[in-house]
Amino acid sequence: MKPSPLNRRTFLKASATGAFAFQFFPGKLWGADAPSNRLNLACVGVGARGIGVANLKSCAHENIVALCDVDADYAAPTFAAYPRARTYTDYRVMLEKQKDIDAVIVATPDHTHAVITLAAMAAGKHVYCQKPLTRTVAEARRVAAAAKRNGVQTQMGNQGHSSEHLRVLKEWIDAGIIGPVREVHAWTDRPVGGDPWSTYLIQARPAATPSVPATLNWDLWLGPAPERPYHPDYHPLTWRAWYDFGTGSLGDMGCHVLDPVFWALDLGAPSTVQATTTHWEPDVSAETFPRASVVRYQFPARGERPPVALTWYDGRLMPPIPPELEAGRTLPKTGALIIGDKGTLVHGSHGASALRLLPESRMRDLVRPPRTLPRIAGGHEQDWLRACKEGPGGRAASAEFGYGAALTEMVLLGVVAIRHPNVRLEWDAAAARFTNSAEANALIDPPARAGWSTV
Repeated sequence: MKPSPLNRRTFLKASATGAFAFQFFPGKLWGADAPSNRLNLACVGVGARGIGVANLKSCAHENIVALCDVDADYAAPTFAAYPRARTYTDYRVMLEKQKDIDAVIVATPDHTHAVITLAAMAAGKHVYCQKPLTRTVAEARRVAAAAKRNGVQTQMGNQGHSSEHLRVLKEWIDAGIIGPVREVHAWTDRPVGGDPWSTYLIQARPAATPSVPATLNWDLWLGPAPERPYHPDYHPLTWRAWYDFGTGSLGDMGCHVLDPVFWALDLGAPSTVQATTTHWEPDVSAETFPRASVVRYQFPARGERPPVALTWYDGRLMPPIPPELEAGRTLPKTGALIIGDKGTLVHGSHGASALRLLPESRMRDLVRPPRTLPRIAGGHEQDWLRACKEGPGGRAASAEFGYGAALTEMVLLGVVAIRHPNVRLEWDAAAARFTNSAEANALIDPPARAGWSTV
């Protein structure tokens, strides 16, 4: 009897279940980049200065088969860099027409993360989605549930979660080097950092209604966001400041800066969250995030771990200088202080970079505890690609959507507080609602534009 041909998709599926598992570690047999060991990848959101470009470069050894962007002009350099990839304007058309796609990278503005990610997972695709995972709390929960339901491998794009420093920090805390942690301070210089990535608009809605560029599909760019005319203050790169499209400095950087302590301390959901902000002009505060804010979270005790008070600062606001910091030294422009009963740790952004024990004399004398946590080989995207190739039964990526959604939810609760300043919001995680503010609850699951619901 003539054997049936083993096509690529059958091969990948069989490999994930073990029938051909040996072939996914083929370095000595075929080489790591053998065609049979490569995934067919698509990326949605490939603007020339967007993070999707960096994600693609990290995955360039795979087969980049499809690229999608609503702005053909902004995406043109990326389209040209991958001439073998088919190009699309609408991700729905891409998913419908191109059945050979194994996995999708989502690197669009925050407000379209959920709708694209859900569509890709419903089509059976593995997904890497940028942070924050979604723009709203309800979306985060839907995305996590859908990932589990569809049995796909996922990763949120908080790349520091695959770092060495993140694991060292947790090992130090677990070893009791700074004792029980009761207080955390975290900060970023955004939205006034000074470069295109870290400087956001703080303004009222533009009155002008210029023509939509011929290369931009404005309806697709809006997606689930409320209808409004096109303006260059929204696209490209300038969307993050606007309530309808982005999540401000906290949504942008919280998934990086708060990730280490969220993971190391198993913080989970806060019991309360409260913000103060610099907003005072009603026409500005109705549209964009403030120039600066302070957000105070309270987390309850978790088993033997004590309650934690976490304070977030943005807009170049900073916490008090800890007494352990030596004269002449400064805190990083983005980072965190983790204060325990027996000491203080300081680190920078993205996975507890530049982790140090204060004062420096304690750092020099530190006897480092043994490694207890597995390390991630190759980086964040590589960890996700490994998980994709192992399939549903394989080891999940480091920031899979179950974890990514929980971290995103915690961050987004602070975003809600920023939009309702000076109110101590009490959070019921089981019910997914604030117990004391109907106005704040309206931001947990706001309605989407007709035809774009994620429900």
